[in-house]
Amino acid sequence: MLQTVLAIAGIVILLAVLWAAREALMLVYVSALIAMGLSPLVKSIERPRADSGRSRVPRWLAILSIYAVLIAVLVMIGLTVIPPLVAQGEALWARLPSEFNRLQTFLIRHRLMTHRVTLEEAVQNAPSGSSGNAVGTVLVAISSLIGGAFGLITILILTFYLLIEAEEMFEYVVRFIPAGRRGDLALAARQSVTKVSAWLRAQFILAGVMGTFSAVGLGLMGVPYFYVIALVAAIGETIPIVGPIIGGVTAVAVAVTVSPKLALIVGSYFLVLHQLEANILVPKIMERSVGVSPVAVLVALLVGGALWGLVGAILAIPTAAILSVIIEDLAPPPDVQLQRVK
Repeated sequence: MLQTVLAIAGIVILLAVLWAAREALMLVYVSALIAMGLSPLVKSIERPRADSGRSRVPRWLAILSIYAVLIAVLVMIGLTVIPPLVAQGEALWARLPSEFNRLQTFLIRHRLMTHRVTLEEAVQNAPSGSSGNAVGTVLVAISSLIGGAFGLITILILTFYLLIEAEEMFEYVVRFIPAGRRGDLALAARQSVTKVSAWLRAQFILAGVMGTFSAVGLGLMGVPYFYVIALVAAIGETIPIVGPIIGGVTAVAVAVTVSPKLALIVGSYFLVLHQLEANILVPKIMERSVGVSPVAVLVALLVGGALWGLVGAILAIPTAAILSVIIEDLAPPPDVQLQRVK
């Protein structure tokens, strides 16, 4: 009886500690996913010798080279996108009062509003969150931005060390597994790494394709602030289901300020893009590589979104892929299942 009580108490305390440290554990989990996604690329850069098995390139240098390439790509994209993005953002901000007045005129004409309000009054009357005032809201936003920057740095550093010590950590965990199951664990680990790596590559490819097509198409159609919209579309592509909708709605909302005809053309363009993405890009890039059924994806999105919001929805697909490998490893073979049913 005493052992049972102590075991239950220990489990409760462990669950309480894990719940209290859930933010830190989420950073660890994200770092682990990124490390799993980059692991095949790191191994390909190491290029182990066939005779000795030793790497021609040190692992730390391979990881730093990947970091350097990613930073260089981000800097190049930033130098290309940020200047017109800032210019178009400033123009959009300067044009905001006039567009706000046009919206009010439309609402009053259709008797959806009774009187006009200034933009300052709308900002003052807008919900300001738990702080209760605009200054508090700004401070909360700045605090969240700083916290996000520190979180990103933590993820990069932790990912580096996870990649460095991956083999040692795996060998340590294997010691607690029965000898007969160690081969199955190694196979499941390799399959999980393959699926997560495929998911990470697919995310970059989909975001790049959607951002490029959005920028080119909207630029040719003469939609203002198309750099801003393309950036929203690229980032939104990393958010399952609702992300492409956010990009399309943003594009239509900006295009309608020019003309309803342009808004209709832009809406049709994004509808075609979404159909191509959903029926061609995602099946070929995401589903075939990751190997998760649509039902499992939807369930994972619902559960992940309910637990962690946007972050949970983004991480739902790789988590579902890892769980599918674990379930497949634990499940009995199909012939055994048929025998049990008979």
